[in-house]
Amino acid sequence: MKHMIRLLILSCLIMVTGCIDNSAKRDPAYSSVRPVPVPVAEQTNGAIFDTGNSIALFEDYHARRVGDILTVRLEEKTEAEKETETIIKKTNSNGLTNPTVFGTTPLFDLPSVLPLASTDDNNLEFSLESKSDFKGQGDSDQSNKLTGDISVSVVEVLPNGNLSIRGEKVISINQGNEYLRISGIISPRDLDANNSISSKRVADAQIAYVGDGPTNDANVVGWLGRFFISSLMPF
Repeated sequence: MKHMIRLLILSCLIMVTGCIDNSAKRDPAYSSVRPVPVPVAEQTNGAIFDTGNSIALFEDYHARRVGDILTVRLEEKTEAEKETETIIKKTNSNGLTNPTVFGTTPLFDLPSVLPLASTDDNNLEFSLESKSDFKGQGDSDQSNKLTGDISVSVVEVLPNGNLSIRGEKVISINQGNEYLRISGIISPRDLDANNSISSKRVADAQIAYVGDGPTNDANVVGWLGRFFISSLMPF
């Protein structure tokens, strides 16, 4: 019976593993938008100039309208280093001798000072000492580098002429997917002759490079392992 239960559990695990969907899951927040329809121009009277088919012959093509495409050159490189050290020491010492009161009857051969407790078993004298030491040290060193190109589309033209952009690139390799997402605001004046711009010139930039699939899952710490390295662990 035990072997049958184990076989059933193993079969269920195999079926669940086979049903895992490894298809790319695009993020709607980074999806492109359709260009705004251009109003139909009125019919011309046969002249050479046509407002509906005007072509600028003496200027480079730059993205400037909703739906236009441009290229962002990823040139991200960050380095951070932090070192902290804390040392705390505290020592306390307290003592109290056996309390006494002044005598008032020297005529009866009584001592001038009377202790409140005069036996070894009934002594109010005490002493207390405490000492605590704390030392903490932490080091943090992180560096990141991201290079490449990604084409994005203009999703909004702001009142001052700046462009709000966003885009997503999905690459599927060996049952896994790599997602490159970017959004932000650029100035058309920063576009070069190739209709591209450096990621360093993107304001309010949000850049994400993530993945999924078996390879990515192998690099994720399990929930039990995360518990032992989290602040919830009491030791």
